[in-house]
Amino acid sequence: MAPLEREFAGLAEAASAAGTDDEHDPEGATLAFERQHAAALLEGAREQVAAVEAALTRLAAGEYGACGRCGQPIGTERLAARPAATTCIRCAGRR
Repeated sequence: MAPLEREFAGLAEAASAAGTDDEHDPEGATLAFERQHAAALLEGAREQVAAVEAALTRLAAGEYGACGRCGQPIGTERLAARPAATTCIRCAGRR
């Protein structure tokens, strides 16, 4: 996340330092897009970190690998693909 945070801060600084007007400056639209893209990537990274932290909490509590909806075991293949999964494949398909 640190590289994404630095990239986002750099883009925000570049946009404010240049005094760009996103609506009228051709470069402003590019900076706005890059800033929004970096913000979306950063938000996704934060969500992934939170999901992993929650999985570690479940592991410490002895609850890791159990479906949060039905209580049945989450398959090993699913956990290998998505270690922070909170539901079994059957319950995930019901969403």
